[in-house]
Amino acid sequence: MMTGFRVPPVVDRQTWQREIDALRVREKAATRELDAIAAQRRRLPMLAMDGYVLEGEHGPVRLAEVFDGKSQLIVYHHMWSPDQRWQCPGCTGYTAQFTRLEFLSAYDARFVIVTQGPIDQALAYKARVGNKMAWYSTANSAFGADVGAPPGGGFALNVFLRQADAVYRTWYTDRRGVEQLSHTFPLIDVLPYGRQEQWQDSPDGWPQYPTYSRWPGSAEIAQLYGAHS
Repeated sequence: MMTGFRVPPVVDRQTWQREIDALRVREKAATRELDAIAAQRRRLPMLAMDGYVLEGEHGPVRLAEVFDGKSQLIVYHHMWSPDQRWQCPGCTGYTAQFTRLEFLSAYDARFVIVTQGPIDQALAYKARVGNKMAWYSTANSAFGADVGAPPGGGFALNVFLRQADAVYRTWYTDRRGVEQLSHTFPLIDVLPYGRQEQWQDSPDGWPQYPTYSRWPGSAEIAQLYGAHS
């Protein structure tokens, strides 16, 4: 239990409702703006992709085959550090959220992980941390580098559309753009104390710690998900 920190002021019901109503105006405006952004995203042009070959659990696989018969594909590019037992905790934690992805089938879509790590090491890491997603390696392909996730680079997320065997890149984001496609931070952000990181605008007396310091490490995530570390 957190103690020793300041708390929000206690007010009467009418005052509390007035403050909620004022905030709701901004929340609704933000929702409408996100709807408008999504509408613009649906109108983006697309970029034709080369015939990349990745490595999957059962061997080489063409990019068009990664769709597994679907027409739309989301790819999370998991950061990879060679010869490390535990990979990026941010990527490990982010992808650990997605344990039920079957709902995407109704939208003719699939969501997979691609990493620069060799496929045998990538699959071993997947098992080590208890990840439930399909993993592919771009270690022997220019695919990752060509879509914003080169060897030694950061994480990213790409979206693709398939027409027969032709694949097109439709959208891309990285950094905090990826954060929006999760449920962890939206849940934490509605808590009274929020993320408790020093960069956030919080009232005086609120708990604040160095950025990332409250994030679980990869080994902790593996333990939480019951994987064999």
